[in-house]
Amino acid sequence: MQIERTAIEGVVILKPKVYLDQRGYFFESFSEREFRERVCDTVFVQDNESMSTRGVLRGLHFQKDPYAQAKLVRVVRGEVLDVAVDIRRDSSTFGEHVAVRLSDENKWQLFIPRGFAHGYIVLSDKAIFQYKCDNYYMPEYEGGLLWNDPELNIDWLVASHEIVLSEKDKQQPSLKDM
Repeated sequence: MQIERTAIEGVVILKPKVYLDQRGYFFESFSEREFRERVCDTVFVQDNESMSTRGVLRGLHFQKDPYAQAKLVRVVRGEVLDVAVDIRRDSSTFGEHVAVRLSDENKWQLFIPRGFAHGYIVLSDKAIFQYKCDNYYMPEYEGGLLWNDPELNIDWLVASHEIVLSEKDKQQPSLKDM
């Protein structure tokens, strides 16, 4: 597995070695030992999966302490733009983000440590998105950021009139109001 560090400390792209032949492909999507040695010492306790259609934007979400979550995300089918926003107030990259295209073709994964808001938008007709979390989801500790906050300046790669949001995500606060 190739590990690529991003411009924000702790956010890592994992690029698996894919074995192709006439039967199809094979790759190791997760190894606890290799993850612990090469990325960080995290134990994942919950796996989630969602299916969405083109233009659906889920996010930007996070869990507040003591239920903050690190996530390891990937796309099983389709393509998304995955975004991690640094919301660690004491960080030199507070308010900055990393955006990575994840797809069933590139088979990349993105590790997002605790202290980040996370979201993604579907770029293909349909996408199946999976992610591992290192802490359990607790609805009363959920937080979010407004997807189109001008301070974040995220290019979602989809025209704003084509974006489909939940009612909750339309009402999230800006970074300065968080």
